[in-house]
Amino acid sequence: MALLPVSLLCIPALGMVFSNQVVWSPFDFLVMGILLFAMGFSIQYLRFKGLKKKLFWRYLSLLIIVFLLLWAELAVGVFGSPLAGH
Repeated sequence: MALLPVSLLCIPALGMVFSNQVVWSPFDFLVMGILLFAMGFSIQYLRFKGLKKKLFWRYLSLLIIVFLLLWAELAVGVFGSPLAGH
């Protein structure tokens, strides 16, 4: 289960090796790692909770939307909150 988030974190790490346009600090890797692991554990929790399919897909959709909104806010500051990296 931990292999997928780690492999996803290798993408920006490789980008930093081959390009100067990707600039992540160790804190960025830490925050994204926490987000990815939380997402993975939440999906596993939903899978093994024994929900009906319709309710499972609703919760999963909500989880994905929240993850994507939080990711966008941390990356570029879509909503202009203090969470943005500016």
